[in-house]
Amino acid sequence: MSDQNNASVVGGKSFTAVAINCASKAGEWIKMKLGNHASLDIKYSSHDLVTEVDKGSERLIKNLILTHFPRHSFLGEEGVEPGPEASTRALENIRDAEYLWIVDPIDGTTNFVHGFPYFCVSIALAHNGEVIVGVVYDPMKDEMFVAEKGKGAYVHGKRMQVSSDNTLRDSLIATGFPADHHYALPLNLKGIQAIAPQVRNLRMAGSAALHMAYVASGRLSGFWEIGLNSWDLAAGSLLVQESGGVVSSTTGEPYDLGVRNVVASNGHIQEELIAALAEAEANK
Repeated sequence: MSDQNNASVVGGKSFTAVAINCASKAGEWIKMKLGNHASLDIKYSSHDLVTEVDKGSERLIKNLILTHFPRHSFLGEEGVEPGPEASTRALENIRDAEYLWIVDPIDGTTNFVHGFPYFCVSIALAHNGEVIVGVVYDPMKDEMFVAEKGKGAYVHGKRMQVSSDNTLRDSLIATGFPADHHYALPLNLKGIQAIAPQVRNLRMAGSAALHMAYVASGRLSGFWEIGLNSWDLAAGSLLVQESGGVVSSTTGEPYDLGVRNVVASNGHIQEELIAALAEAEANK
């Protein structure tokens, strides 16, 4: 058994318990603040918002994690300067850490600001660059999606399984509207125009981490988006993989922490979705 597997098996239970506890406590606090945030700032674009609740949630999570694991490294969205270049640099500077917690304190801040009940807390732990724990918590529905490397993925204590849809035509697919209006948004809009006629329907609900969790639970058959960050994807990637699905870049390379253009699916439609994006020149 490799050292990495040993880390997952020996430490996995305590790591996962801490991740669940952090997500639960942050989620409770976020829900309490719904409709009651005092500040709103624009980060990179009008699609990229931050409130004091995002920052408070991240502080809460970071303090709890480092109380338990003071030698672990931490990468949180609110500790990084806005923009894709800054996000890439922040990950590159820390991705080789032995243990790295990757956190989005509120994925779906725009929804939170408007009271639209589709946002979550996303917490992942990577060991030597590979995600070994992934937790996505939806405080509005009180749904805790949990995955541990090699041990499956669960919601409400029940094992999750991706959908059985075999073609795009039969599939409900999700995507998003990227915050980067110069590169990612035009490319994703081109993808939407190409994919929409080929699928049963599209959903764009505003949280990549929850979209990934929904792929893992079989509620969606696939998800793609251009220009995401490690904290958007890390936890969700493990949820999908441990539920029997596939996660890759939009050009088909296997998922790693540096992937920003992502396709996640039940596996059956992965190649078809990647090919459709490539044909539309909407994949990179």
